[in-house]
Amino acid sequence: MEKKETFYTLPAPYHHQQEIRKSIFLAQAFPVSSINQAMDTIQNHRDPEATHNCWAYRIGQHYRSDDDGEPSGTAGRPILQVIEKQNYNEVLVIVTRWFGGIKLGAGGLIRAYSGTAAECLRQASAILYIPQKNIEVTCSFSDYALVKSRIAEYGGILQQEDFCSQHVSMNLTIPEDQYDAMLTRILDITRGQALIKIKD
Repeated sequence: MEKKETFYTLPAPYHHQQEIRKSIFLAQAFPVSSINQAMDTIQNHRDPEATHNCWAYRIGQHYRSDDDGEPSGTAGRPILQVIEKQNYNEVLVIVTRWFGGIKLGAGGLIRAYSGTAAECLRQASAILYIPQKNIEVTCSFSDYALVKSRIAEYGGILQQEDFCSQHVSMNLTIPEDQYDAMLTRILDITRGQALIKIKD
């Protein structure tokens, strides 16, 4: 069985600031779960008084970066490469620069932006990122107690229960890599009678 790559994310925002040849570089890292959340965070945390607010994010298979006026490829892309190299997911990093009067050149800019972002993520408290599925399990009352007791065995978390006259529906989240095993187990317990749906 192919081993899935391990990712990390942040439990909370973190920042790191340093001075490089009289320019101030402030890296701010944020946990983000959607592109809309990432773009809102950028708007809320960019400093209009700063010279540049460069950023990059990785959310699942979605990647984006922006040089915000710095020479092409010297800021946003190096920040994104740091996120990838340190195996972060669902993370946004904004590096804000206040120009101190000394030009750094393309190589110096790349080192400054990537170095500030890298140190910020190194100092932050990383947590293991585990992709989840949201599912709905519907079963009969007679199977309910046994099915419910098996959810935790597969790392599932029960979010909501709905009791109808004929059956019980349970909404839960479960790690993606445990879904197939739990599906097989529930269908076995209920003799194929349970209905399992993946929710958006």
